[in-house]
Amino acid sequence: MAFKTRVTEMLGIEHPIVQGGMQGVGYAELASAVSNAGGLGTLTALTQPSPEALREEIERCRSMTDKPFAVNITVFPTILPPDYKGYAQAAIDGGVRIIETAGTQQVREIWEMVKPHGVTILHKCTAVRHALSAERAGCDIISIDGFECAGHPGEDDIPGLILIPAAADKVKIPMLASGGIGDGRGLVAALALGAEGINMGTRFCATREAPIHDNVKARYVENDERGTNLIFRKFKNTARVGKNSVSDEVVEISARPDAQFEDIRHLVAGAVGRELLASGDLDKGIFWAGMVQGLIHDVPSCKELIERIVGEAEAIVKGRLGTMLA
Repeated sequence: MAFKTRVTEMLGIEHPIVQGGMQGVGYAELASAVSNAGGLGTLTALTQPSPEALREEIERCRSMTDKPFAVNITVFPTILPPDYKGYAQAAIDGGVRIIETAGTQQVREIWEMVKPHGVTILHKCTAVRHALSAERAGCDIISIDGFECAGHPGEDDIPGLILIPAAADKVKIPMLASGGIGDGRGLVAALALGAEGINMGTRFCATREAPIHDNVKARYVENDERGTNLIFRKFKNTARVGKNSVSDEVVEISARPDAQFEDIRHLVAGAVGRELLASGDLDKGIFWAGMVQGLIHDVPSCKELIERIVGEAEAIVKGRLGTMLA
């Protein structure tokens, strides 16, 4: 059985399950596997070294699936920004019909570029006010990220149980719930709270097709719901990462009254993070992880995971919840 929502109809997918863009993970192997399983897979633009490399990755993904897939473009606050418009143009030229965006206000320049080409814009945000702003600007779908999520949960610290229905009360376009979701219970909860699908990151990292080292996948299984650290809080750019010796050290250094970002730069650099994902050396750098680690107990294929989630959700709706109605 499949759950049909505005999200499945707009994206042309079988199940309302989206794999979010993830730096160092969103390659064709994972994106195509998710799409082939009936969800929406996502390539991460900035994982590629150049717009031309993204063009090649789009073609590689298309050779692995005939289903819809998206490209994520996240605009980071940085002194030397990448060629964001070049990446967006690569997606347009590659015939990509769905773009996932996130980040600073500059992301609006990407929206202006892709919208005339009939691209569906799926925007990730962590606050109701930001969701409403994106809706007014013409975005098509909102992915609302609760405080439980991996990556950047914002500075408001609002968990999904509050944030999702608060957004659903005001946002008129379809919404995906993101953060802390990894099984059928999460899908049913998201639908009950007012979302029309789910966006998962960490859970898809712990799949056989995720192009990262098995040691990292094993850590997702080993860690429980307490297995994350919040870093960069002092610098107003909070990030949730997996708990390991490096992220523990980042927290310790950052707690010093005179701490500066330069004191931790060598520990959080993207290059060492990519090396960790490739080598499996969990003391090399930091890795993204959400509190959903407490719900991850195995490393299935994407097909097995999606079928399990949908099956669990159907059983909950038809069985457990149905029996509670007097």
